[in-house]
Amino acid sequence: MTLPINQHALQPRPHTTPGVTLTPRRPAHPWREPLFHVGMGLVSLVWIAPLVFVAFVAFRTFTDITSNGLGSLPRSFSVDGFVTVFTDGLAGRAVWNSVIVTVSTVFFTLLFSSWAAFALSRFHIPWRRGVLLFMLAGNLLPPQILLIPVSRISESLGIADTLLALIIVQIAFGLGFYTFVLHGFMRSIPVEIFEAARVDGSGELSTYIRIVLPLCRPSLAALGALATTWVWNDLIWALTVLRTETKFPITAALLNIQGGFVSQWNVVAAGAMVAAVPTAIVFFMFQKHFVSGLAVGSNK
Repeated sequence: MTLPINQHALQPRPHTTPGVTLTPRRPAHPWREPLFHVGMGLVSLVWIAPLVFVAFVAFRTFTDITSNGLGSLPRSFSVDGFVTVFTDGLAGRAVWNSVIVTVSTVFFTLLFSSWAAFALSRFHIPWRRGVLLFMLAGNLLPPQILLIPVSRISESLGIADTLLALIIVQIAFGLGFYTFVLHGFMRSIPVEIFEAARVDGSGELSTYIRIVLPLCRPSLAALGALATTWVWNDLIWALTVLRTETKFPITAALLNIQGGFVSQWNVVAAGAMVAAVPTAIVFFMFQKHFVSGLAVGSNK
């Protein structure tokens, strides 16, 4: 004879504490997610609106702007503003100067900071924490109080009004922060990896090139994207060490565009777009590495 099975008795019962009454969990409000997306969409529109406005002005003719007003809808399409920016020598040389300064600064800053972070994280250096904090302390000083000393030092070294002076200044003021960030990533690498490399006969230089750099690739990409944005958009150090207009980067040249073409808003807007597009391209190219670099170490 087969006995009937009580299906309710076979189901697991939740663990309850005597005297405690469990309250059922309320379901999430179905309107929260759509409301969140609508709110973030409005915030994104507010953030993108100035960029769209500059793009509309850059591709309008000067006659359209003067006749219908700067805030009116575009009634023409023209690239005369961009042609003026490049043909009059306002941005061509300046863009090349910014490329030289940015590429050189980012490369040597990441190279030197990775060397310093590797040494501080893997070798027993006396007062290494103090050294790291001393390097980081330089970034805590406001740059306004360092303008005159930096200008005087560059003049005393005979490198004033050169791109080399600007590159050295950018490297010096970025080295501490990048070393601090890379030091945290390198410290998170398991010690067993370095011990295995040492057993296999790998030297310090080989370990740095073949193990440390590949593992730190996300962090290097993230710092490279940030450094490119900061160096390309820098204005204060360029005006501090440079005097000749032909050596100005794009940000300093943009001031000349605003001064010489103060009434031609399409030329000014075109110069602003020329200055902003390269950093946007770099960020979107390294967006995946940038996000992964920020997430590295979050689960450590």
